[in-house]
Amino acid sequence: MLLKILILLHLVGAAVWVGGHLVLALSVLPKALREKNPEVLKSFEERYEKAGIPSLVLQAVTGLWIASIYVSPAEWFSFSDRAHIHIGLKLIFLSATLLLAVHARLFIIPVLNTKNLPWLALHIVMMTIIALAMLFTGFNFRMEVL
Repeated sequence: MLLKILILLHLVGAAVWVGGHLVLALSVLPKALREKNPEVLKSFEERYEKAGIPSLVLQAVTGLWIASIYVSPAEWFSFSDRAHIHIGLKLIFLSATLLLAVHARLFIIPVLNTKNLPWLALHIVMMTIIALAMLFTGFNFRMEVL
């Protein structure tokens, strides 16, 4: 029963995180680039962050917990079988997500203007691709486990 609750919470976090980044990448970002207006992104970011960051934390906590149910943490990066590969990939994607988020939050967003708008756009596209890769990897893992 615990595993089912963890997976449900993980999926809720994924829905918010991936959905928010798809809206950002496919709707908000094109408008900001077209208008050369970084305020469009800042406005979305301020509102989305209230749900996006907790959903990322929820995913990280539940993901690590779920992974530890299937595989001993000492073996997460062994890549010795399909479960280990999926878990290792998810952890690599999580690390990339955290690095991109910290870099954007500390070095781009505080000084966001029309000059560095393309750098934030690149971060947004990469973050969205990674979010989708995480979603696909998790889905693929669950389909193999069933």
